[in-house]
Formats: sequence, C-alpha cells, structure tokens
Amino acid sequence: QVQLVESGGGLVQAGGSLRLSCAASGRTFSSYGMGWFRQAPGKEREFVAAINWSGGRTYYADSVKGRFTISRDNAKNTAYLQMNSLKPEDTAVYYCAAASGGGYATGAHFYGYWGQGTQVTVSS
Repeated sequence: QVQLVESGGGLVQAGGSLRLSCAASGRTFSSYGMGWFRQAPGKEREFVAAINWSGGRTYYADSVKGRFTISRDNAKNTAYLQMNSLKPEDTAVYYCAAASGGGYATGAHFYGYWGQGTQVTVSS
C-alpha cells in the first residue's frame, strides 16, 4: 500500500505558477503509476496529468497541455505537478493518485490510492 500527501497549493494570480508535490510513503513508490486530478466546486473530478513508473511516459488533458508538467523523483518518493500560466478556470482541489502496476491512465477508477487534496485558487 501507499499513502499520499499533497502540498504546494495556494492562491496565485492569473499567469502565475505553482508546483504541487505528492509525497508517498512506502518503499515501492517506483512501482506505481501516478496521476493528478482536480475537482472544482459543483463539477466532477477530472483528469489532469499522468506519468508511468519510470517517468518516461506522460499524458495530459488538453486543457493543461503546454502549461502543466508532471514529473517524479523515485529516489524521493515524490511526484510533482508544475503549473505555469495559470488561469482562473484552473481553480480546484488537486488530488494525486497512485496506480499499482506502474502504468498510467486517465480514468479515476484506475487509481487505487488517493491523497487528501490541496486547494489551488487562481485569481483574475
């Protein structure tokens, strides 16, 4: 099993940047694929980005492509989401998630472990 803790959220002006971190417990972090999802008030949780176990493959939602970058450091048991050129519509609670087996996918059901979320608010 793995436990996930997100950090790095906050309030930022439009056009600004934030870097989210997802710290994982356990010694097998490198065996998990990782994903980031977000949920805005009144909306369903949506896929943001994903990365496979080695970091060699990544995938992004069209809405964040070119602005967000997902990465991971297996030596530090941590995944990251670098968010640049933020827009007010990026405002949401951001969740990291882990999937056994090391692959990645866009569907939330693929991920068996979730963090508690971190709030990102982008002001106009």
